[in-house]
Amino acid sequence: MRIADEKSQETAEEGVTVSIRLFLFLILGFVLVFVGIIVILIDVVLYGGGSASAGAIIFIGPFPIVIGAGPDATLIVLFSIILAVLSVVVFLVMNRKLRRFSGWLF
Repeated sequence: MRIADEKSQETAEEGVTVSIRLFLFLILGFVLVFVGIIVILIDVVLYGGGSASAGAIIFIGPFPIVIGAGPDATLIVLFSIILAVLSVVVFLVMNRKLRRFSGWLF
């Protein structure tokens, strides 16, 4: 009985470790985004001038909405569309592999 309790405790501790690691990666991602924004702002303030372009993609369910502004907007929008298609393809492939693998377990 005691051995079963120790195994479940070890499994629970490993799950907590994985959760903490994922949370730290999430925090690291946010920090890197903010550092990138600060570097870009410093570059604009120090060197000024030039033209700026922006683009964004918003997923609402499986439907992507792509927007862009500026002189290079078409290039940015095209790149966003390519990334959206790749992300949908990766999702479908991973979903198919997961279903095959889960069929082996049960």
